[in-house]
Amino acid sequence: MRDSGAGARILVVDDEPEIRRTLERILVGHAFSVRVAATGAEALAAEPAFHPDLLLLDLGLPDIDGLEVIRQLRERTSTPIVVLSVRGAERDKVRALELGADDYLTKPFGVDELLARVRVALRHAARPTRGNEAVYRSGDLAIDFERRRVTMADVPVTLTPTEYALLTALAAQPGRVLTDLTLLRRVWGPEYGSESHYLHVYMARLRKKLEPDPGRPTYLQTEPGVGYRLIEGESSLERDER
Repeated sequence: MRDSGAGARILVVDDEPEIRRTLERILVGHAFSVRVAATGAEALAAEPAFHPDLLLLDLGLPDIDGLEVIRQLRERTSTPIVVLSVRGAERDKVRALELGADDYLTKPFGVDELLARVRVALRHAARPTRGNEAVYRSGDLAIDFERRRVTMADVPVTLTPTEYALLTALAAQPGRVLTDLTLLRRVWGPEYGSESHYLHVYMARLRKKLEPDPGRPTYLQTEPGVGYRLIEGESSLERDER
């Protein structure tokens, strides 16, 4: 069985030769096409020539900081970027995501986790723009965007307008961590930014309504100090033919 996204082009950017070789071997072994770069300048030059479907980017590069590479790339492309870095500080994760990275993995990480994040990012890039009739499904959770209807195991769930707005903001990019700042501005408005307690309260309310065990959430995951993500399981976007 071929990997989801098999054949996709991946640009690996890391200044450590052993890490580049290891990532290239793993990815090629899973049927991806790989090019490597050792510096930020090489990455910025290789991107328009290679036309990658995904970038795996280290932040600690010898010439240009990885955060600046993200900023420059986002000025010209929406290609998914997954950061791979030893920088585990919350501020680095938040900054990378705010600049436009799609995900963040702290070194060291496992092969299975890396491949899972790669597949998710590639699915997001391939997914067509959601129309008014799209229905999102993940496990027992279903969100009918046209009818503003949420169900769990086909049982309707009553949500307040703010709860619904928060859930759909997460569902718009399932599997991707959204920072507190991003969610506050999307749900409450651009003037919000420091009211993280709003998110804590509403997330707790959503979990009570959607999670089988709110204390051990299976859908709405917290990324400590960073934000939240809607876990993407066996999910799909469907067109309602009615």
